[in-house]
Order: sequence, then structure tokens, then C-alpha cells
Amino acid sequence: MTTFIWIAVAIVLIGLYLSWTAGRLDRLHARIDAARAALDAQLLRRASVAQEVGTAGVLDPAASIVLYQAAHDARQATEEQREVAESELSQALRAVFEDKAQLAAVREAPGGERTVVELTAAVRRVPMARRFHNDAVRAARAVRRHRVVRYLRLAGHAPFPMAFEMDDEPPAVLDDRSVGN
Repeated sequence: MTTFIWIAVAIVLIGLYLSWTAGRLDRLHARIDAARAALDAQLLRRASVAQEVGTAGVLDPAASIVLYQAAHDARQATEEQREVAESELSQALRAVFEDKAQLAAVREAPGGERTVVELTAAVRRVPMARRFHNDAVRAARAVRRHRVVRYLRLAGHAPFPMAFEMDDEPPAVLDDRSVGN
């Protein structure tokens, strides 16, 4: 009789562990979804502000075209092309604002100071949102690598989480110090 009790206890403990692991994995996938939504919102915000700056007519014509086109491409990119398009927007922002005169031109325009603040905030938030997303992906991947999770298919039909890799380095002039100058 005691053998039966020990077997029952072991089965219950294994069941609890598997249930806890499946629940943890489900929470990690929900965290990935939330982090991806936040990343998408920040990327959209950055592209929108960049597009606004590109169409404002305060930059020189070549810079306006480069910035507008990169922002437009980032907003219209398919999921497969998104990382490349967002990286190209980062490169365009760095190229346009490499010349500090461009930032001064934006500041001097009506509402320019507010636009610089918005652009600075948008450019700063993208790397943070991407880092949160990729951290959630790393945590889910770590759990999904366990043999028990793989063998018992505790992840269900959830797709394997993929990190969002892009060039998100902001222009040097768009940092916290540029807002107050």
C-alpha cells in the first residue's frame, strides 16, 4: 500500500512540475507578445516622427528625401523586411543628423523644439523596447531548450520565438543633452 502512495505522490509531483513549466512557458510567450507590441509601437512612433521631420521642409532637400523614404519604407515594410527597413531608418537618421546644422534647422522651425524632443524620445525608446523583447525571447528559448519541454511538447503549437535584430544606434546629436541645448 505504501508503494502505491509513493507512486501516486510522485505522479502528482511530476504533474505539478509539468503544469508549472507549461504555465511558465505560456506566461513567457505572453510576455513576448506584449514586448513585441511595445516594440512595434515604438518603431512606428519613431518612423512617424522621422517622416514628419522629412516632410516639414526644414531640412535640405536631399536629407528630406532620404529621411522621408527611409521612414516610409519602415512603416510599409512586411514582417520579413522589417528588421532591414528599421535598420535603414536608423542609418538615415544618423546620416541626416550627422550635420548638427540639420538639428538646428529643425529646432528653429515653428514647433521645432517639441519635434526634437519627440524625435529624441522616439529614438531612445526603440533600443529599450528591443532589449525588453529580446530578453523575453531569450528567456522563452532557455525554457524551450529543456528536454522535458521538447519531448512532451509543452510549448504546444506556439512558434519558436525569434529575436528582433536591427541597427538601433541613435544619432549622436539626439541624446538627452541635445534636448536642452
